Amino acid sequence: MNEFKHFINGAYVGSASGKTFENRCPVDNSLIGLVHEAGLDEVDQAVRAAKAALKGPWGQLSQAQRIELLNSVAERINQRFDEFLEAECRDTGKPYSIASHIDIPRGAANFKAFSETLANHPTEAFRLDAPDHLGAINLGHRTPKGVIAVISPWNLPLLLMTWKVGPALACGNTVVVKPSEETPATTTLLGEVMNECGVPPGVFNVVHGFGPNSAGEFLTTHPLIDAITFTGETRTGEAIMKAAAVGLRNISLECGGKNPGIVFADCDLEKAVEGTMRSAFVNCGQVCLGTERVYVERPVYDAFLKRMKEQVAKLKLGRPEDTAANFGPLVSLEHRNKVKYYYDLAVEEGATVEIGGGIPDMGEALNGGAWIEPTIWTGLADDARVIREEIFGPCCHIRPFDTEEEVIQLANDTEYGLAAAIWTENSSRAIRVAEQIEAGLVWVNSWFLRDLRTAFGGAKQSGIGREGGVHGLEFYTELKNICIKL
Repeated sequence: MNEFKHFINGAYVGSASGKTFENRCPVDNSLIGLVHEAGLDEVDQAVRAAKAALKGPWGQLSQAQRIELLNSVAERINQRFDEFLEAECRDTGKPYSIASHIDIPRGAANFKAFSETLANHPTEAFRLDAPDHLGAINLGHRTPKGVIAVISPWNLPLLLMTWKVGPALACGNTVVVKPSEETPATTTLLGEVMNECGVPPGVFNVVHGFGPNSAGEFLTTHPLIDAITFTGETRTGEAIMKAAAVGLRNISLECGGKNPGIVFADCDLEKAVEGTMRSAFVNCGQVCLGTERVYVERPVYDAFLKRMKEQVAKLKLGRPEDTAANFGPLVSLEHRNKVKYYYDLAVEEGATVEIGGGIPDMGEALNGGAWIEPTIWTGLADDARVIREEIFGPCCHIRPFDTEEEVIQLANDTEYGLAAAIWTENSSRAIRVAEQIEAGLVWVNSWFLRDLRTAFGGAKQSGIGREGGVHGLEFYTELKNICIKL
């Protein structure tokens, strides 16, 4: 049985209280191991270790030396690829076929991508005229923000954690990571890689636990934390924002979404179906950018719905190691209860269940796991809770529309604004509609196609701030102006 300890100042340590909690595999609910729950003492040790490291060897490294170290971290993750893959799939239940192409490669690549962005980004300089005709020069100079608290989610544990840790370290900060209590494995394993690559103690720290009255709250309220970056549900983001207000700490929040997909009659129907299948059902629907509301122009509505149902019926549920499987369980039984609640609610609200809607029979060995059927609904009113609330499961509602103006209004009729996908072969329409969608990220004829140099973040209740590429510099550094009189 595995034991997941905290990683503090370059060493694995248990909790002084002896408190642990179970980490269970969502495939069959088997026990993976025990996770140490951090108390105030462990969080304080981690934050103080991170603070001290800013003034230690890490703080003395040149930018080129930091980049070299982080590149070696990326390479070492890839060298230990199979270990990270097994740990990630055991925690999440997702198929190897998905995690081996997305989670682990992207998790490693985040260290290189952001290091290269930083190395090639110039600072600003301005020549200022003055009454003495000699003038002055203003130079921009970036310094690390300090100690960054990283609160990472369970749906893409390694990828979304390194998405934050990569740029934070590239900019010279130190971090204390609180991974989701559901998925502690790959974040814990990364501590070994940091030591193997020679990253100084205290630069990368990990504390395990929950939110309120546990590691999450203790970390976000610690007075030595300089900034907090979080990915997760909006309600938790609001609590973190309140904590960050004490001491005026910077925050970056990527929160919930109820993302629309818009399918116009002039689309390539095959591409639209394939893309929407991915956006609604990949990772068992547990993707913040996923599509839960699908609007289809009436002339192609019947054909689109028919093809979607045919493709959902072909999804293969199975263990992570099953090479034929492309659909795993939800992350936990608790989360399945939440998703199943919405499945039942949809029926109560008058939905037609086109396919799915229940819990599959996976056989005696797997029935204890967090399995649920991929589901499509039609017929719900626009004010139904299933249409308005984020479910975060493998489901979508498909509704016809008649005009461009109508579908823009429908797409924007939500408190969220994270992402959208538009399917059309008319480039003028694509740009016109995309510009009117109230979201931080809009795809046209694609989904989850990410250039790490571009801005990422949400509008409305989907978040605050932008990360990615040079945009992350605004969060992970302090920009100082140096004015030199000539």
